[in-house]
Amino acid sequence: MTIKLEMLRVFCTVAEQGNLAGAAEVLNRTPSAVSMTLAQLADEIGAPLFETERKSRLSPLGQLVFDESSRATDAFDRCVDAIRRHAASQAGTVRVAAVPSAVFTILPEVIARFRKHRPDVRLEISDVDSKSVRRRIMLDEADIGIVSTESDDHSDGIVIMQDELGIVCRSDGQIAWQVALGETPAWGLLQLEDLITNPLCGLVAHPVVAQAIRACNLEARNTTALLSFVRAGLGASILPRSAMDGDKDDLAFVVPTDPRACRDLKKISRINRGFSPAVSAFWEALGCFQNTSD
Repeated sequence: MTIKLEMLRVFCTVAEQGNLAGAAEVLNRTPSAVSMTLAQLADEIGAPLFETERKSRLSPLGQLVFDESSRATDAFDRCVDAIRRHAASQAGTVRVAAVPSAVFTILPEVIARFRKHRPDVRLEISDVDSKSVRRRIMLDEADIGIVSTESDDHSDGIVIMQDELGIVCRSDGQIAWQVALGETPAWGLLQLEDLITNPLCGLVAHPVVAQAIRACNLEARNTTALLSFVRAGLGASILPRSAMDGDKDDLAFVVPTDPRACRDLKKISRINRGFSPAVSAFWEALGCFQNTSD
């Protein structure tokens, strides 16, 4: 008998539950059937996987087998999930993970154009922060990612949109008031209000911004949360112009040029991973957005 995937799955469930009865309930099997499968796995490996008969503590070898088994079953489950997704749509599925600003600014146009030529392709869109986008690409939970450059971002990718950064503040706040009186838009205006930091703040090379980041005690990564905090009078923040799309009459957007600061939106994919025809077509559609935005 050889080691089978189902043996590894049963073993992992027992290790996670800490006893045969709990694992049997999760697996919808009898405790005796679970015990027999564990015995077969132990025979194949040639050494005990648990410290005691109660299955409550793994042996050193058991811990190694558990780690490897978890990776193997997770990989198998992702493979089965991919097969089912593609089976559900003969033309295939494209999974896109993107930062929220890209969902609002880039994807509506790209999706509308893409669906005119490929209406049979299933599109799955999720909006998460840049770190989560990269994680999903690495774990093969997304085919294409759209990330926002941050101060520590040195990853590869293809720029599809550049967006200027500015100060977002209340339209009745000190910063907006000074600009209305004729003050030159400058990053130094952040001295007038508390800074609500986010990862994009690090893209601004100005001493006042650097000082404000160090002194800040409020940080948020979600654009909706940042705008809500600004509206509540908790301070000002730094965001791209695209974040101001829509009805935001209670907010002001000030664009300093000392220096001008921008962030890039980049499309990324898993290195050395072949594209399906559907994914390849959507990747090219994102490139068309870059051309029309220049």
